[in-house]
Amino acid sequence: MAEGFARTYGADVVIPASAGLAPAMGIAPDTRRAMLERNIDIRDHFPKTIRQLGRARFDLAINMSGEEIPPDAADSILEWDIPDPVRFSYELHCEVRDEIERKVMALVLELRRNQRAPL
Repeated sequence: MAEGFARTYGADVVIPASAGLAPAMGIAPDTRRAMLERNIDIRDHFPKTIRQLGRARFDLAINMSGEEIPPDAADSILEWDIPDPVRFSYELHCEVRDEIERKVMALVLELRRNQRAPL
């Protein structure tokens, strides 16, 4: 969900890539449905491991796993305490989606402000 929001709202300031420590085999149908409610089609997205991103180096990583991620994954790591909604009711799934959307949008706005700040 975060990658979908970041691609949609922040393509001018981020190049998002989503990966997990132990990703699922596919994207949950409720996740696809919840994102379509926001007019974001993630049908082409798929779960990836951090290793599948290769040797890519990131300026920023957002950790929503609750687990420790490799410190060399990015220059900076933000921890977002967001539950995995995969086993939640659809209503709760959408609440998690909305929380992710708010956090991604706040990050995008912050990145835009920082981009415009004088050096």
